[in-house]
Amino acid sequence: MRAEKWIIIIVVIIVGLIILSGTLYTVDETQQVVITQFGEPIGEPITRAGLYAKTPFIQKVNYFDKRILSWDGSPTQVPTKDKKYIWVDTTARWRIVDPLKFLQSVGNERTALGRLDDIIDSATRDNITAHLLYEVVRNSNREFLTTELTIEREELKEKVNFGRYLITRYILENASKIVPQYGMKLIDVRIKRVNYVEEVRRKVYTRMISERKRVAAQYRSEGEGAKAEIEGEKEKELRKITSQAYKKAQEIKGKADAEATKIYAQAYNKDPEFYSFLRTLEAYPETLGKDSWLILTSDADFFKYLKSIAPKK
Repeated sequence: MRAEKWIIIIVVIIVGLIILSGTLYTVDETQQVVITQFGEPIGEPITRAGLYAKTPFIQKVNYFDKRILSWDGSPTQVPTKDKKYIWVDTTARWRIVDPLKFLQSVGNERTALGRLDDIIDSATRDNITAHLLYEVVRNSNREFLTTELTIEREELKEKVNFGRYLITRYILENASKIVPQYGMKLIDVRIKRVNYVEEVRRKVYTRMISERKRVAAQYRSEGEGAKAEIEGEKEKELRKITSQAYKKAQEIKGKADAEATKIYAQAYNKDPEFYSFLRTLEAYPETLGKDSWLILTSDADFFKYLKSIAPKK
């Protein structure tokens, strides 16, 4: 009898715990709750954290996130206004602001993300096709660096009137008109990446290579010009130095010749006969070489000193 009593007590406790767990539920700071009974919402959504009670087994607790949630779309091929096909990859941030309407319209976050796919992709396509490529790529009229020339040169002459950021604001504005009917609020939309389709990308790469080659050729041409200018200055300076050195050498040589002539003149004035004799002797080896022939008369002045030498007896 005692064992049966304890079994009954344990069963009652277990049943009580099951009923209590089905009656009480908690809501934390990141959650909001909608209570449904047989699939129909009961009462107002609960958005404050705390411990709450419901009818067990009949009512169901539906939890929804209060935090800002992320949405990442799939890259979409979109033509721009100037018929340039590009891949556009967008991302967005959203939150559930009316859990009751959210439950009634989409039911859960997975379905909500599918709805956002349709809404944001449609708004993105509408705004991208309404603007030119350079408007989607650029935000301002900032001057391009040489390494950034990835757009057609004629496009660089255009002025940016909208820009990428303003286009995303239009996308956000257009999509925000639709999402409230699902109990959601769209907080922000951004373009993560813009890229050409494969065919256009190959043409862009070819154009970029041609542009780099043109820039390289320009640098080489400027380098050759600078080289020629430097070499010209070098030759000019070399000729100037050579000319000045030659001038100075001639001046020194002239002074030396003048000094030698002066010394010769002084020596001649002291003893003209000896000077004449000395100069005649110097002329012999200069005039008569090893293979030289000289035919003169016996009374020529060239031999006057030889003739005056008395023969030895």
